[in-house]
Amino acid sequence: MLFHTYPFLIFLLVVLAAFFVAGRISARAPIYVLIAASLFFYGYWSPLYLPLLIGSIVVNFGFGLALDRSEERRRRRWILIGAIGLNLALLGYFKYTNFLISSIDAITGAQAEMLKITLPIGISFFTFTQIAYLVDVYKREAQERSFASYALFVTFFPHLVAGPILHHKEMMPQFAKRETFRPDIEKIAIGVLLFVMGLFKKVVFADSLAPFANTTFAAAEAGKTLDAFTSWGGALAYTFQLYFDFSGYSDMAIGIALMFGVWMPTNFDSPYKSVSIIEFWRRWHMTLSRFLRDYLYI
Repeated sequence: MLFHTYPFLIFLLVVLAAFFVAGRISARAPIYVLIAASLFFYGYWSPLYLPLLIGSIVVNFGFGLALDRSEERRRRRWILIGAIGLNLALLGYFKYTNFLISSIDAITGAQAEMLKITLPIGISFFTFTQIAYLVDVYKREAQERSFASYALFVTFFPHLVAGPILHHKEMMPQFAKRETFRPDIEKIAIGVLLFVMGLFKKVVFADSLAPFANTTFAAAEAGKTLDAFTSWGGALAYTFQLYFDFSGYSDMAIGIALMFGVWMPTNFDSPYKSVSIIEFWRRWHMTLSRFLRDYLYI
């Protein structure tokens, strides 16, 4: 289910209504509403991979509990290494198995048959989100002993398929506040504005540029000779299609979360205004850059 489709708009209105009605019942009811809605949202694309998402949540929650309850430093370190290794192995299987097979074929000429692997939508985001959580638990900077709260943290549908990559310590305290479950007209208004802005970028700009980019690249792939004007036109069309697609989705994700009273981190900050490659990567997919800095480089 994509943010810019009619089924999603209906889904969003129903979930918003159910969320705030549930908030009048108890402090836990809205959490269950969002978990159910997020699983439906993910399963709408392909029910086949819903068990994969649920299994990943269950296993990583178990690893988090083991890290939290273990006192021996060496044992905790091995638990963390095992957990990260398992997550990366899962991600690597879906993203790089056929790449590895094709590389071996190119080197050896073996001509092994490619596997029929469909990349699960959002697997990078929910994998990196959980790795960040496990490292935070290892460093005693996060703790979650409620499976429902952890499941919501991972599956919260505004970020599930296109980011941003979330941190437990910046998200879950917001769901612990009872006022989150009451309608906040100001937050809803800002959220709707951001969503409409993102929708405009996606539908009007990105989707309008896509045909020009696709036609040019298809012609080049077919071996046709392109003049300079057509080549530059296609390249620039793709450049701005990519820009407005990601910028639009980032705005929509933050806007949707804000309708539920939750602030998510900024993930896109006009990267084409950058004056250097370093600044560019600080502005494009900002939460991924933060993840790589905090959990890989440092």
